[in-house]
Amino acid sequence: MVDFAWNTFLLYSLIGFFAQIIDGSMGMAYGVITNSLLLSIGISPLTASASVHVSKVFTTLISGLSHLKFKNVHKGIIRNLIIPGVLGGIAGAYLLVKVSGDVLQPIIGGYLLIMGVRIFIKAFNRTQGFEFRKIHYVILGWFGGFFDAIGGGGWGPIVTSTLLSKDEEPRKIIGSVNIAEFFVSFAQSLFFIAGIGVMPFEIVIGLIIGGAIAAPIAAYLTAKIPTKVMYLIVGLIIILMQIRLFVELLW
Repeated sequence: MVDFAWNTFLLYSLIGFFAQIIDGSMGMAYGVITNSLLLSIGISPLTASASVHVSKVFTTLISGLSHLKFKNVHKGIIRNLIIPGVLGGIAGAYLLVKVSGDVLQPIIGGYLLIMGVRIFIKAFNRTQGFEFRKIHYVILGWFGGFFDAIGGGGWGPIVTSTLLSKDEEPRKIIGSVNIAEFFVSFAQSLFFIAGIGVMPFEIVIGLIIGGAIAAPIAAYLTAKIPTKVMYLIVGLIIILMQIRLFVELLW
């Protein structure tokens, strides 16, 4: 029987709390933050990604219900994202189980860096947004789910950052993307569990508890943060995270 290490369990809980505060209030970065931190302490890429997605089933459920309570939702966005997101997530999980996704990191990073700059500029220049049609949601949802599974995170940075160019309240975009993410994470988790078998209990439960505590707090912040401030914060988060990625790749 493996001894339960309370010190590492607390560390995983703190990681989950911090990541969910950012993700739940800004619509992105739970998977990216948790996956990056787990890798930095020696967890393997496949185990890290699987742990993150299983924990996200619970954190996104709580986050989604919290966003519903604060009316941070747009039903059309949720409806259009769920099915393509689930299919893309399953495809990405299958690929990660079979091969490494490291080669895709520079491509994803470049795209997110451009979107981060665009969102940051949008805080000062409220021009008319891009008109999204159903096919755009299908493509966006599929790629968001696909890259999310491969990188341990990416649904929020890809989907939320792109939809923030749409003429819609940021809080409703963030809440809707969080709700759709529950269904994507659930599908990915089933595939990961089937692919790798036993899940690391200590990591998963730690991330769930930390994220569950943070989820309602983050949803409340989303309802209160002004639109301009939200654009600035989200844009800066994406830009800084991608700069960090490229520095790591260069080194």
